[in-house]
Amino acid sequence: MRFIRLISGLILAMVILSVATAQASEPRYKAVAFDYFVIFDPNSVVSEVEKVFPGKGMEVTKAWRTKIFEYSFLRSITRAHEDFFKVTEDAMLYTLASMKLEASKEQKQALLNAFLALKPWPDAVESLKKLKASGVKLIALSNLSSMMLKSNAAHAGIIELFDALVSTEINGTYKPQPEAYALGIQHLGLKKEEIVFAAFGGWDAYGAKSFGYPTYWVNRFNLPTERLGTQADATSNNFQGLLDFVLSAGNGAKKE
Repeated sequence: MRFIRLISGLILAMVILSVATAQASEPRYKAVAFDYFVIFDPNSVVSEVEKVFPGKGMEVTKAWRTKIFEYSFLRSITRAHEDFFKVTEDAMLYTLASMKLEASKEQKQALLNAFLALKPWPDAVESLKKLKASGVKLIALSNLSSMMLKSNAAHAGIIELFDALVSTEINGTYKPQPEAYALGIQHLGLKKEEIVFAAFGGWDAYGAKSFGYPTYWVNRFNLPTERLGTQADATSNNFQGLLDFVLSAGNGAKKE
């Protein structure tokens, strides 16, 4: 009788351990919606800009990127949507004019094409593979046009890692409009609370959190938190913090 009780106890312990192990290995969230710059380094265009304007690569790139987002915000407010590659071109032309820089037609095209072949951050690809292997669904949710999303993913050889590449052009919006963030729910068929939004910009973290997503800010440039009254759930300057946040209890991720 004592032997039977011992065996029964061992079986029960094994069942409990098995359940606990399964629960521990199950991701905390079912999906991650990425802003593309969490994966791709926007400063990877600097080298191309430097070829055209020696010594001014970073300066021009920063001014250009700022104007890109200014134009997208203005177009959001006025409901005047335009293809994001065209927005990128318009921002480039304004930047060159404001800095009194001259470039040939071919040079301008080369600068634009740099946004079609961005380089992934060093920790991005392997981290995406880990998330994919864990069963987490992955989508891009970006203001970049569909053409820009596909071109960059193809150039980096990572298209197969995504369940969808979602451009806000689908419904004629830009983040941080709520309708733009809603595309994540529509494509994934999940509840808000099951989807982590991974933001690159502080403004995007604000927009996603305001919409209702659990939000992680991958603050690559170590910028201060936006003073808007709403903050991301957690942040770090690398992909590891995001992995911990999605796959476990958020170890290694600094709470905002």
